[in-house]
Amino acid sequence: MKSFVQKHQEITEVIWNRPENSSYFRIGLACSTVYENAHPGQFVTLHLPGNMTPLLRRPFSIHRLIKEKGQIIGIEILYKVVGGFTEKLTRTAPGDPIDLLGPIGNGFTISEKFQKVAFVGGGIGIAPLVFLADAISENSVCLSESFAFLGGRTSDDILRKSIFKSFALTIQITTDDGSEGEKGLVTRPLEKWITTTHPDMIYACGPMPMLRAVADIANKNKVPCELSIETIMACGLGACLGCAVNKTETTGKYQHVCIDGPVFDAKKLIF
Repeated sequence: MKSFVQKHQEITEVIWNRPENSSYFRIGLACSTVYENAHPGQFVTLHLPGNMTPLLRRPFSIHRLIKEKGQIIGIEILYKVVGGFTEKLTRTAPGDPIDLLGPIGNGFTISEKFQKVAFVGGGIGIAPLVFLADAISENSVCLSESFAFLGGRTSDDILRKSIFKSFALTIQITTDDGSEGEKGLVTRPLEKWITTTHPDMIYACGPMPMLRAVADIANKNKVPCELSIETIMACGLGACLGCAVNKTETTGKYQHVCIDGPVFDAKKLIF
């Protein structure tokens, strides 16, 4: 996994803010040139200037880079409206100020050797996987032999299908209620696919039960797997120790999502 320690805090502004559906939005934020080195899987933290609640910054995966004439002018964030901060975020408009800190954390491993990969996204977990697919494609790797497994509770949680279709990979959709695609868990078609295909890598992001199941499938079939863990982060800098996860190494019991992750090797975590 690739890591960058350089991060930058700036007061920037909203470029645009668009609803994806009634529950999800995409927001574009202007950014400094430090994001030329941003890596898929890294995240940022946001604060709304002048707002005392919530007091703490909120973490969001980098969804895509916004480019103009080949130059990075901003980042895109995909977010779900789940609380006070994201509800306020929906009301921001072009030109409004945003306190942006990033890019933070360790990202996914990208290699030209990975010719056949699986992207597994549960709901908002799809956010960092789009940036990842962009980067893999830009690395001159064809994704036509790869699969995207997209899961959610309902069809509203199945996001960004058109992006994955543009990479010519195969898409498998599952929903808990059967409102789109196959009814059931996203890990079911993943496990079926792995019995006939041995991918070079599985990349996954989503709810913890999904990640646990993906890790079990990958480890059982001896397939490399990296998981991007979503969790509450109080500081995003490793100071508060509030985002600890168990690890398998004997030296030290915990890793912290904000500084050791958010992407981890599935073999090195204990769920």
